[in-house]
Amino acid sequence: MKFGKAKARWVYGFGVGHADGNAGMKDLLGGKGANLAEMSNLGLPVPPGFTLSTEVCAHYYANDHAYPDGLLAEVKKALRRVEKIAGAKFGDPKNPLLLSVRSGGRASMPGMMDTVLNIGLNDATAERLAELSGDKRFAYDTYRRFLQMYGNVVLGVPHHLFEEILELYKEEHGHTLDTDLSAEDWVAVTGAFQRKIEETLDAPFPQDPHAQVWGAIGAVFASWMNPRATIYRRLHDIPEDWGTAVNVQAMVFGNMGEDCATGVAFTRNPATGGKEFYGEFLINAQGEDVVAGIRTPQPLAKRAQDMAGGDKRPSLEEAMPDVFAQLLAIRTELESHYRDMQDIEFTVQKKKLWMLQTRNGKRTIHAALKIAVDMSEEGLITHEEAIRRIDPAALDQLLHPTLDPETPQEVLATGLPASPGAASGAIVFTAAEAGIEAGRGKDVILVRVETSPEDIQGMHAAVGILTTRGGLTSHAAVVARGMGRPCVSGAGEIRLDEAAGEMRIRGRLFKRGDVITIDGANGRVLAGQVPMRRPELSGDFVTLMRWADGIRRLGVRANAETPQDAATARRFGAEGIGLCRTEHMFFDTGRILAVREMILAKDAEARRKALAKLRPMQRDDFAEIFRIMAGLPVTIRLLDPPLHEFLPKTGPEIEELAKSIGAEAVDVKARAEQLREVNPMLGHRGCRLGITYPEIYEMQAQAIFEAATLVAKETGAAIVPEIMIPLVATKEEFDFLKAVVDKVADGIAAASGVRITYRVGTMIELPRAALLAGQIARSAEFFSFGTNDLTQTTFGISRDDAGGFLKSYLDKGLLRKDPFATLDVEGVGELIRIAAERGRAARGNLHLGICGEHGGDPASVAFCERIGLDYVSCSPYRVPIARLAAAHAALKAS
Repeated sequence: MKFGKAKARWVYGFGVGHADGNAGMKDLLGGKGANLAEMSNLGLPVPPGFTLSTEVCAHYYANDHAYPDGLLAEVKKALRRVEKIAGAKFGDPKNPLLLSVRSGGRASMPGMMDTVLNIGLNDATAERLAELSGDKRFAYDTYRRFLQMYGNVVLGVPHHLFEEILELYKEEHGHTLDTDLSAEDWVAVTGAFQRKIEETLDAPFPQDPHAQVWGAIGAVFASWMNPRATIYRRLHDIPEDWGTAVNVQAMVFGNMGEDCATGVAFTRNPATGGKEFYGEFLINAQGEDVVAGIRTPQPLAKRAQDMAGGDKRPSLEEAMPDVFAQLLAIRTELESHYRDMQDIEFTVQKKKLWMLQTRNGKRTIHAALKIAVDMSEEGLITHEEAIRRIDPAALDQLLHPTLDPETPQEVLATGLPASPGAASGAIVFTAAEAGIEAGRGKDVILVRVETSPEDIQGMHAAVGILTTRGGLTSHAAVVARGMGRPCVSGAGEIRLDEAAGEMRIRGRLFKRGDVITIDGANGRVLAGQVPMRRPELSGDFVTLMRWADGIRRLGVRANAETPQDAATARRFGAEGIGLCRTEHMFFDTGRILAVREMILAKDAEARRKALAKLRPMQRDDFAEIFRIMAGLPVTIRLLDPPLHEFLPKTGPEIEELAKSIGAEAVDVKARAEQLREVNPMLGHRGCRLGITYPEIYEMQAQAIFEAATLVAKETGAAIVPEIMIPLVATKEEFDFLKAVVDKVADGIAAASGVRITYRVGTMIELPRAALLAGQIARSAEFFSFGTNDLTQTTFGISRDDAGGFLKSYLDKGLLRKDPFATLDVEGVGELIRIAAERGRAARGNLHLGICGEHGGDPASVAFCERIGLDYVSCSPYRVPIARLAAAHAALKAS
């Protein structure tokens, strides 16, 4: 151990009615430590212990893994208090105290960091534990657990080496379950474990309890930077510099006999949000047995057991009614105190209940909505607090499909409904396979006996997770719910052979790559790919979104190219269309020939002839969109991409086009070559097309005004199109093309007798346009920030090519976020802020919004609120996310 500079305090005690901290000290004590202190303050039965603060972790990493000076003395003092309360002494061979060492960061990271239980056991104390407990089997079961956990977590001996020893021993002695092994069996296994450790490390297992506890503390601090924790933090946006606290606590034992138990419980159902006590337990077990899937847990409540059906083992309510009644009272007290659904861990030692943890429970978005709305209506929290409780990004999970009930379905096996939603995909058996195949664009189902924290990246890559062991509180279930992945756990009929890449279900063989479907809502595994249905958004979602809409300031529009997109956007609550990309209409198979004929035209007259074929098609599209949006604003971007994108690429395609338009193939090929550019995204596109070929923008403007006139006459509604000129760099470009639009508008008004009110604005997507926004705003009536292109041109990075190096930047901490996913506030955001300020200085009523992919990113929406934009626009399916994110931003600003 190394020690460095001193500080006033590094260690905080808790347990048995006393605590040096409270729930408000989460930054210092971590979530686990703060809540252990809080439960102690509430007078709940918490085993005594102490917390090494997150400041120790910061010191550890800032000082070459050295501990701060003074820590050793503080730990010794805190340990003496634990010994006094427990009536035992750590390291004493006559009356040994055993300890657990657990991590606990500010944010919950279930299973990502390390834990070591039963610290203080050695050959002498194991024998003494057998004498004191009167149960040698318990003592050596506990010792083998310690050897395995410490050997793996602290000493680095691979976990599978211990598992192989145990499985081989059970096979040789005719045992099926761990609970079948006798005291003598466990003595033999512990001996084998110690020999394996010495053989692997060329050193014996450490017998000194004090060396053990400091080894465990160091391992837990080190686990903050292990790969699975690093990946989890990146996925869940948890800062690396937060660090973890370490909790050292007196052991209580759920594996001392049939009057002992351990369990995990939720104060409400984490899958549905129902107000029911939900959880699982095991008699004569330690905590990892419940979540690791080694044994199938039993339900807490009698009602849950009856609902499960077929399981005849007693619930906790039946097996230990007094303990269950005490747990129910604690459930009510904790939920009322924290005003949120709690995830609690407990142990029963000789019929005495001990509370090991409480934290805000992870839940599906369906459950989160129900819990937030219910608690608000129960008076536990306000509407504003209910809104804050829902992560806007998590709303994406609401769009999880469900199986089409009208389609025939072949059920292969049934497990537990661990996380709702349905998914179809190719079978993979390892996390690495999942990552590789998903990277190739495949949907995959990760199938495992049970998942572990090392599988986190594969679980994220998969569209669904299936395990053959484990319960509703297993690692797979908890992590899948947090990620919004459908999961079926405990499908015990399935037999896996990972090495062969096979699984068998009721005699049927399925191989790696075969497609299956899982239904996490009811625990079914089905053959093949089953058609899905998108869910309807109603109930608690509608209630919460109504509350959010009453709070937010920012408008929310949708990016939509087709009438179908527009209808979807309205269904999700869009307040207009912020970006209608007209080029997408050009790619329709019924129109592409006319587009190509226009591109290949030799002069403006020939182009106008081809464009005349396109105008009624575009007019009809715009008219339908105007009808669907029913008077809401519709922003239409004039043609943007390079013309060569519309031309055929291969020889046969060129031949076919030439034949269809009566041209020579050689001329078509020559024109395609003439249009080809070295760097097309910075080439002949956007407003540059309109300046070179004004007739293209003339046609589009005609189609827009004809459609607006038609729908205005039909409906009597005020149709106000917003025409957006793309990729402007100068005021002169904008003025030239605005004149084209105005001329068309005047002509159609004169011919129809109907004058349509309209606005002409521009998309700010070049740094020069942002810096000269004051000039452009003298002519433009609105700005829409095209953050995709503005990010590309500010960074000088092609979004299409960035995948090859951006990951390295993120891994090395050179960028905290992918700038194409979350707006780069310091650079791109600063340009937007400058453009907004200079634009509004020139035109006080300038309307401002963003229409890039960032419009649906909650962090980017918060930035838009801070600088006072009027609206954000995003894909239709991200509209609910943007609505809720806008409410969050407004609450934060208030």
